[in-house]
Amino acid sequence: MYAIIRAGGKQYRVQPGDVLRIEKVEADLGTELDLTDVLAIGGDQLLVGEPTVKNAKVTVVVTNQRKAPKIIIFKKKRRQGYRRLTGHRQPYTEIFVKAISSPAGTVTAEGKAKVFDPAKKQERVERKANFQAEAGAAAGDVAAPKKTAAKAKRPAKKAAAKGGAKKKTTKTAKKKTATTKKKV
Repeated sequence: MYAIIRAGGKQYRVQPGDVLRIEKVEADLGTELDLTDVLAIGGDQLLVGEPTVKNAKVTVVVTNQRKAPKIIIFKKKRRQGYRRLTGHRQPYTEIFVKAISSPAGTVTAEGKAKVFDPAKKQERVERKANFQAEAGAAAGDVAAPKKTAAKAKRPAKKAAAKGGAKKKTTKTAKKKTATTKKKV
């Protein structure tokens, strides 16, 4: 059995056990929600709503609340000195479809919802930081002198590039003086 639902102004085709991302819904992690905007239910018999199917609902569990990857917005008008750079991260809610209820019957999912736990993620981040600190102490911070040596090389390259630019300007100055003498 499947259902076509409307959430956040968009339509989704869902089955029990599906995990999908919808527009942000104000709900806590692990809470169950009933989505009543069911436009159609399919399976053995197709039920189409006018605009929604009566006595039909989709039960979902909120598994995560996050932001999508950043989208870069760059605007430019050539030869006008106009450039704008902004970014945007759209918030979303990840849901697990637990059951679909219709006048014909109810179908439930076989699996369980895997709810994201932010405390566990913080714990993993702390363990990783501790491991890196221990590894750095054991190595004696050997990587620090390499960075200073790389910085010392950079100014030498810039000085060489500046010297080449001075030679070009002197050549052009000689050509101009030579042409002016011929005209006189």
